[in-house]
Amino acid sequence: MIALMDPAIAREMWHRLEAVNAVTYFSPECREAPERLGLTGFWMGYFACRAAPMGPVAPGVVDATFFNFHPRRVRNALPEAWSRAAPAALLVARATAAASALRRLLGDPEAEALAGAVVNRLDDVIQRAARAGRPLFSTNVDVERPADPVATLWQVATTLREHRGDGHVALLTGAGLDGCEVHVVFAACEGVDPGLYQVSRGWSPEEWADAVDRLATRGLVASDGGATDAGRQLRADIERRTDELAVTPYRALGDAGVAAVLEALTPAAARITAAGEIRFPNPMGLPGPA
Repeated sequence: MIALMDPAIAREMWHRLEAVNAVTYFSPECREAPERLGLTGFWMGYFACRAAPMGPVAPGVVDATFFNFHPRRVRNALPEAWSRAAPAALLVARATAAASALRRLLGDPEAEALAGAVVNRLDDVIQRAARAGRPLFSTNVDVERPADPVATLWQVATTLREHRGDGHVALLTGAGLDGCEVHVVFAACEGVDPGLYQVSRGWSPEEWADAVDRLATRGLVASDGGATDAGRQLRADIERRTDELAVTPYRALGDAGVAAVLEALTPAAARITAAGEIRFPNPMGLPGPA
């Protein structure tokens, strides 16, 4: 049993909120929405929709904040996407599509009931969390709340997801890992096919091999890309510290509030992950259904 204010509770909360957020990457409604606005291909929609809270930013901003994508992949989508669809239109489209997906997966009354149970509490967490040093979180805080409560549920889940991610990126950078190296370490420690990260994040086989060589010199992976004790320890330290940074704003809810949010989110997250639309394993690290 995890004590409610133990940092590990931040991971439990993330797993549930990430399931709600993840419909934006996997559901047909969310894949089709940017195409209707003139964007072409999954990745143009991905980068433009996720970056939309920051406005029509340059590719370098996305390199820095998204962290683990090859710059080439970013530049294949941006800034071209901004000439096809304004960020404001993308914000509406992605929230509307996510709400439609959640209603389909959970049922309309169930999705609205979930929103009623958790949105106000999660908004309290968001308003109490520090923005400094968290660019994706901070810009999502400023996104106008949709009139649709289920779209708002998706927005608050996404905002808190980005809060955790901003802290995680800071720790990865502090550990001296670049966007390719972090995936080499994670793939080794998790025993996951490196191709999951290499292909989805746009790194060439040569770039991946160079990252393995750099990390092997530091003792963080073996020369064949396998895991080492030092790499496992670094990964564990980063994940532990990520939880410690992420749990702080949840303390505003108190034990009873955290328990109530988890109780409401748990069956919904299980239903979403069991629906067969989210791929497992996935580059986000969201675990599959139990």
